[in-house]
Amino acid sequence: MASIFSRIIAGEIPCYKIAEDENYFAFLDINPVQKGHTLVIPKDEKDYIFDYDPEYYAGLWKFAMKIAKAQKKAIPCKKIGVAVIGLEVPHAHIHLVPMNREGDLDFDSAKKLTLPAEEMQQIADKIVKEL
Repeated sequence: MASIFSRIIAGEIPCYKIAEDENYFAFLDINPVQKGHTLVIPKDEKDYIFDYDPEYYAGLWKFAMKIAKAQKKAIPCKKIGVAVIGLEVPHAHIHLVPMNREGDLDFDSAKKLTLPAEEMQQIADKIVKEL
């Protein structure tokens, strides 16, 4: 069965898409830990990020770097934090999170944000504009 991320890639589930190429896809996290929190995923669905061959793995990080640079321009922050956790969804993914302090990369579900659709779209548009 396809993961929720594969269903997003296929267009079966809507998302706030940031970028896409033939191998990778980036979109806003629907329950962000910070405004602008973006997920970068490989289109080839595997549960564990280290199961990809080295070339594909390197391409994923190159794609993530492009997204992070756009985020940094679009979202006021000191840095873009990176996390690879992968426990909630069995599809490898990279979290890119705008940060101003270490605590901004806290994935405690009680601290996640719920933003209105209009604000999510505005954030996505800002990042896309910087690509």
